[in-house]
Amino acid sequence: MTTILPLKAQEKNKFQEKTDFQFTTGINRGFGMGAALLLNDLSKEFPFDIRLGLGYTWLDPGRSADARRIFINNATNGVPEKKGHSMDVRLDLLKPITLLGNSSSYWYVGPRYSKFKGNFKYVGGNEDFDVSSKQYGLGGGFESHYKISAGLKLVITSGLDYFFGAKLQGHDTSYSPDNDNVNARTDNETDTLFTYKDADKAIDQPKFMPRFLVGIQLDL
Repeated sequence: MTTILPLKAQEKNKFQEKTDFQFTTGINRGFGMGAALLLNDLSKEFPFDIRLGLGYTWLDPGRSADARRIFINNATNGVPEKKGHSMDVRLDLLKPITLLGNSSSYWYVGPRYSKFKGNFKYVGGNEDFDVSSKQYGLGGGFESHYKISAGLKLVITSGLDYFFGAKLQGHDTSYSPDNDNVNARTDNETDTLFTYKDADKAIDQPKFMPRFLVGIQLDL
């Protein structure tokens, strides 16, 4: 027992020395914020740092009138109100570089997962419904760290995420990229069924998501 406890303490200290916490906020197509754990220098044989992050972004969900036609009906009464957001999970591999003279910089790349929800409400029109999707994607960018004090750094990151098209679900209707749609509505202007292309055009689920965020990094 006298040897196990010191070893456990050493392993904990070693983990803390190699782990940082980040909090950032800024533009992610809409206004967003995120938190992440950054794992540094895991192995001499593995040339990347690893970051695990969560994000939340407020987004314009799309075109209210088209959303109603494609997911509900062709009615036009009521005053439209809308709101939307996405929650994302990200994993980054980071590689140190020198950027604009700053040697504490990185390029990064990794997979993404997003859950999107848009709400459309028509005041006086008796309609209030959500449209949602779950998407996978990829992203990358550049990041620089600037020392503020011992254990505290300023973080500036910019990049671009891309999310693949996914099934859009709203009310009792869904549209899939392969057009295996459920209860698709009829376009009264052409007398044909709406397609996934129509739904994707009306609903601004994440696709290209440019990012510019600023925050802090704390050494744990």
